[in-house]
Amino acid sequence: MSMDMDMGDMGDMHMSHESEMHMVFQNSITTSLYSDSWTPNSPGAYAGTIIFLLILGIAFRLLLAGKALAEERWLDAEMKRRYVVVQGKIPVAEQVSTDSLGKKMTLTENGVEEDVVVVQKKRNHLRPWRMSVDPIRAVLDTCIVGVSYLLMLAVMTMNVGYFIAVLGGTFLGSLLVGRFYNSEH
Repeated sequence: MSMDMDMGDMGDMHMSHESEMHMVFQNSITTSLYSDSWTPNSPGAYAGTIIFLLILGIAFRLLLAGKALAEERWLDAEMKRRYVVVQGKIPVAEQVSTDSLGKKMTLTENGVEEDVVVVQKKRNHLRPWRMSVDPIRAVLDTCIVGVSYLLMLAVMTMNVGYFIAVLGGTFLGSLLVGRFYNSEH
């Protein structure tokens, strides 16, 4: 390789360097988002991209809250299910009374006493697969992951405006529906 480079070679090196991802925050309004076709070419287009990222951040929090509410509804429905005791099997009442986690107690209400058995929930109880629940859960999880990856890719552009838009959308989404989202779900 010769030390003499003509201007054409220098231009090619400069072009390839510009297409690399920035490793420091920058504030260019022409930063591509997701593809070369989505490159704002005016302040209005950049503002539109920022608004899109705000809405995407809000949608992310809405999806998380929606999933938490759905999980709560599904659990409530499961707890209200009635079970049929098969002949020859131990009835649920007998299982509860002999359960090592069950404790006999007296319940008093308005002067009336009743003997009851209080059973602690088993921690290793797995909920059964249900056609009415699990496909919907899988779709919700896929949407949540997809939106979170899109937000991550926007932040990885290292564009300050995009970064602040993602944070702003997350803030606004949490402000709107954060009370419905529980990190345990």
